[in-house]
This record gives sequence, structure tokens and C-alpha cells, in this order.
Amino acid sequence: MAKEFLLTDSEFTHIVDLVYKACGIVLGEHKREMVYSRLARRIRSLKLSNFEQYIDYLESNKDEEFSHFINAITTNLTSFFREMHHFEFLKNTLVPKLLKENRSTKRVRIWSAGCSTGEEPYSIAMTVAGMFPIGWDVKILATDLDSNVLAKASSGEYSANSTTGLEPEILKNWFFKDKQGENYKVKPELKKMIHFKRLNLLQGWPMKGPFDFIFCRNVVIYFDKETKEKLFNNYSNILVSKGHLFLGHSESMSKEQKNFSGLGKTIYHKIK
Repeated sequence: MAKEFLLTDSEFTHIVDLVYKACGIVLGEHKREMVYSRLARRIRSLKLSNFEQYIDYLESNKDEEFSHFINAITTNLTSFFREMHHFEFLKNTLVPKLLKENRSTKRVRIWSAGCSTGEEPYSIAMTVAGMFPIGWDVKILATDLDSNVLAKASSGEYSANSTTGLEPEILKNWFFKDKQGENYKVKPELKKMIHFKRLNLLQGWPMKGPFDFIFCRNVVIYFDKETKEKLFNNYSNILVSKGHLFLGHSESMSKEQKNFSGLGKTIYHKIK
């Protein structure tokens, strides 16, 4: 069956280069169908005729279109308490450690890098909320490249399907139903722990840190080795001494990485 639009090799290569230069994501030939289907929606939306016209439009209207282009390409798949062992480590090991080490400052800073639609930072917040005594200053920075998913994350509103699997006690403690009774909304006391911000991980970071721990899960899987190493070094620089970094289940660090040591289950510990 013939496709609606033709995507030539040169057009695909041009798109791949634009994405890599903008955010370091490597799109191989196996991602061609994904690129086609997602950008075909933009072509229809803009009432254009083909990929050539879309590329011309993108080049001529970068300020207006480029964020839509990146939003279309980036993948956002997440769920509450995904990779549960990370949250168990937080509850059983890391938070007790921070309660001892940070007792003089009573300050904890957390970063969810690549937060997607917000399930990850809210899961972190639900895990640590109540574990720190009153008077402690605990804040979570949640960033993503995609402005669309950030808007959803900031709203804190999720369908019943999205909350399937959450224990009834968690739903009762941290969510309330909207007026229609169809969706769940995160309670304000949980939302106030989190600051959502658009950020390109490969450009300058406005925040100075330091962070006690960072979640960067299912993000570096799209990067090449050079970009990964640069990002890991930057994370090391912005983490506290002996801070922790959490990666996704299919991600790992190379043996050449000297700033971190592995603790197992894609949890890494800053060496110094």
C-alpha cells in the first residue's frame, strides 16, 4: 500500500541531523517509520503536501515550528512507580542516609531529568513525602525537552487508566477526582514539592545545584557514546559529594566512566 507522503533518504537524513544537533538524540534507520508517522501529522496539520515542503517550512519558521518538530519526535512513555526497585532504594536506603547527612542544613534537592508527563517526579514525591520531618526543605526539579508533556505534568491530571495499579491508599492520600469523576488530580501539597521547567540537557543548565540525587531514566538510550559521557560528567559536576544517579533499565555507563561506581539495578554512586 502506497504511503500518503514520500520520505526520501536525503530528507530522512536531514531530519536525523537536525534532531541530533538540537538534542543529541540518535535516530537510526529502524526509527524511520516512527519519524514518518509523527511528522506526517505535522504535514497534515499545516496543510502541506510532502516532507520537502515541511523541511522548507521548518527552516523558514524555526522560532514557531521547531518546538513542534522536537515534540513530535521525542518519545514519552512512562508510568507511576516504573522500575519499583528504584523507589524501594529511595525509601529504604537513600532517604535514611540523607536524614543523617543533611540534618544540619535540612535541605534536599532532587532532579527528575526527562520527566515526561510527570509520573516519575510525582512518584519520587510520593515516596519521600512524610519521610522528612516538618521544617525540612525538600524540592524536586522536573525537566523535559517536550513542552507538551511538561504542560500535562504541570497540570497533575491523569486518567483512570494512568493510575491503574496504584494502591488504594496512595490514591486516597495523594489524589482527588475531578468534578466529572473521570480523572484523578494530584493534591496541591504534593504538587508544591515540584517545579516543572523546559530544559535541553545538551545546552547550558541555568540551575547550579547541587543535587542530592538525579533520576535520568530512559533518556540516554537515545544518545551516542560521546554525548552520554559528556552528560554523565555534567551530572557528576552538579551532584553533591557521593550523590546518586538513577538510569533506566536498559541503560548503563561505559567502563571508561570514572566519576561513578555501580550499585546494581542501574543505580550509580558518585565516587567523590
